[in-house]
Amino acid sequence: MEELKLELKKLIINSLDLEDLSPEDIADEAPLFGDDGLGLDSVDALELGLAVQKHFGFQMDKENQELREHFANVATLAGFIQKIKG
Repeated sequence: MEELKLELKKLIINSLDLEDLSPEDIADEAPLFGDDGLGLDSVDALELGLAVQKHFGFQMDKENQELREHFANVATLAGFIQKIKG
């Protein structure tokens, strides 16, 4: 799981052009969106969602209301991907 979290942090940095950050700067439990944590916005959410789908090779149901919960932080996103990938 730690390897997956690191992979996600690198994906976040690369897909959102956050070159001023390193994976160590992103805490596993830090919120990805809002004023706390990374402070990503809705455009970032779309870009990150597409990057995750492309990188890990699966489609997300955009109508799924739980998606927001899965993208709360790196730890929840890693758990979601691990569940989907089996």
